[in-house]
Amino acid sequence: MDSPNERRPRGTRNVKLIAIIDDDEAMQDSLRDLMEAAGLDARCFGSAEEFLASGLHRQAACLITDILMPKMSGLQLQTRLKDEKCDIPIIFITAHGDTSVRNQATSEGAVQFLAKPFDHHLLLKAVRAALDM
Repeated sequence: MDSPNERRPRGTRNVKLIAIIDDDEAMQDSLRDLMEAAGLDARCFGSAEEFLASGLHRQAACLITDILMPKMSGLQLQTRLKDEKCDIPIIFITAHGDTSVRNQATSEGAVQFLAKPFDHHLLLKAVRAALDM
């Protein structure tokens, strides 16, 4: 049986993978449940380093990540992915975003920047836009 971080929606094959990175396990669970309820395949990671080590940064169709995390921040991850020529659409979620952080993320190509708590419909709309890129 898959571990909780590897659950797959029933009846889905060849679904584009949504990677979720947040150091808050409750947020991971909530976002994974939201994605799966929308028929999307999601994998959760507790850190940017865990995500990179998984190798899924080359396979994921969309990344939802927190900004402030221990060790590597979401912005640092964005820079690293760009340096590695990994062009994955990124949606940032944060409880600590200010205008300068938002501007940095979007100027570097973020699809969306949502402040916690955010409207789940806006997140799903951003994910679908990212998948259409």
